[in-house]
Amino acid sequence: MTNPTGTDPDCVFCKIVAGELPSRKVYEDAHALAFLDLSPFHRGHTLVVPKRHVTDVVTAGGALTEIAPAIEQTGRLLVDRLSADGLNVFTSAGEVAGQEVFHLHVHLIPRYAERPGLRRLLDRSADDSADELDAVLAELS
Repeated sequence: MTNPTGTDPDCVFCKIVAGELPSRKVYEDAHALAFLDLSPFHRGHTLVVPKRHVTDVVTAGGALTEIAPAIEQTGRLLVDRLSADGLNVFTSAGEVAGQEVFHLHVHLIPRYAERPGLRRLLDRSADDSADELDAVLAELS
């Protein structure tokens, strides 16, 4: 569902977009913000969110199209700078599908040859320490 004001004061991603909460920003344009996931599945796991609040891809009202350039540019950045061997791109719609934050977000998950395949996608193998997240951000900057 789209909020007429474009934001939800209770939404953690709206607060990140507004600068009220810190993030490790990877990319930003007029419609989207990309930042490192604090609980990454794999090294470099990044979320791309629309700047306006929409609940999910099903109720997005065109938001997925708006953030497509950010998804493409961020995906290239992750693969190039982190020397990833592949990339998974996905989103979830609804609690049953695993959505935890109800603001549309697209996961960009760099993949590496030593942990291939979809079965290993959700194995949280990445170091989620602040130092490691800062190191990844430095590689992307």
